[in-house]
Amino acid sequence: MSDSEYNSKIEKIASLIIQDNISVDEQDPKKLQKYYDFVKTNFNLEGEEGIEIVNDAFLYLKLKNSSDVDPLQDGDKFGVGFS
Repeated sequence: MSDSEYNSKIEKIASLIIQDNISVDEQDPKKLQKYYDFVKTNFNLEGEEGIEIVNDAFLYLKLKNSSDVDPLQDGDKFGVGFS
């Protein structure tokens, strides 16, 4: 998958997280399951790949809310999976 496709998927998951008003620090597996199911159904991603993209969406939101840096443009500076 290309970087732009991956970034688009992260933004869709992030939008869902915001819509659900879920904390960016959420750790409850029951609450996170909704997003794992979303990527499985909508993006055909399961297992580690699905977990990784959901985690990247939460990280994206955390970075987006904590600084003036655009995490999709500068994510590689932080060692995250999107750039």
